[in-house]
Amino acid sequence: MKPAQAIVLAAGRGERMRPLTDTCPKPLLPVRGRPLMQWPLQALARGGCSGVVINTAWLGDQIQTRFGALFDDGAAPPLALQYSDEGHDFGGALETAGGIARALPLLGEVFWVLAGDVFAPDFQFPQQALREFAAGPRLAHLWLVPNPEHNPGGDFGLSPTGLALNQAAPGDQRHTYSTIGLYRRALFADLPWGNPQGLKAPLAPLLRAAVDNGDISAELYRGPWTDVGTPQRLAQLNQPTR
Repeated sequence: MKPAQAIVLAAGRGERMRPLTDTCPKPLLPVRGRPLMQWPLQALARGGCSGVVINTAWLGDQIQTRFGALFDDGAAPPLALQYSDEGHDFGGALETAGGIARALPLLGEVFWVLAGDVFAPDFQFPQQALREFAAGPRLAHLWLVPNPEHNPGGDFGLSPTGLALNQAAPGDQRHTYSTIGLYRRALFADLPWGNPQGLKAPLAPLLRAAVDNGDISAELYRGPWTDVGTPQRLAQLNQPTR
C-alpha cells in the first residue's frame, strides 16, 4: 500500500463529551446526519488524497467497523484507510505526537494532520498545498482560526511573512490552532521511529520549539470551524437550520 497522505486523530477518550462517549467514540457522534469524522474524510477524498491513517484507542473497534478499509461515498475516488490501533497495542492513547510517531511508517514524507472531532465542513485539502509544502523548508504549516469563546487567548501569533509565533506580533493577537496542518516527518525526529514502546508524547512542545526556530509557517482560516468538545457544541451544530 502506498504511504498515506494524511492522519486523522481519533484516539481520545472524549471525557468532556460524557456520557455520550461512554458507548460511542467521539468521531462517530452524529453531526448533521453523518458521523463527525466522515466530514473530513469526504473533504480529503475530494481534495485528491489517496490514503489516510486513522489512529484509534477508546472504542476504536467501532471506528474500524464503521469505515472499514475503503471510504467511498461515490462523490470522489475511494480513499484507502489504514488503522494505528493504540488501544490494542498499548492499552490506551499515546497523545498526539506519540500517536503520530507510531503511525509514521504508514505515512509519506509530508502529510496532513487533522483531528477527527473538529467540524470544518468547507475546508479544502488540495494536493497543490501538499506539493508546495513539500517543496519548501518548513517542518509544519498550520491553519489558525479566530479565537472561539473557550480559547480567548489563542495559541499562536502570525508574522507578516507567514511564520507562526509563540507570541503575537506587535499590534496583533494570537489565534487558535485549528488542529489542521501539513507536517514533515522530520518534526518527529527526536521520537523513536514507529514509537515501538508506545511512548506518550504531546505535540505542543514540539511545535513551540520549532516555532522558536522559525520552522513553522501558518495562515488564518476564516471558514466555519467548531471544536466539538462538549455536548452543548454538538447540540448547537445539530440545531435545525431555517
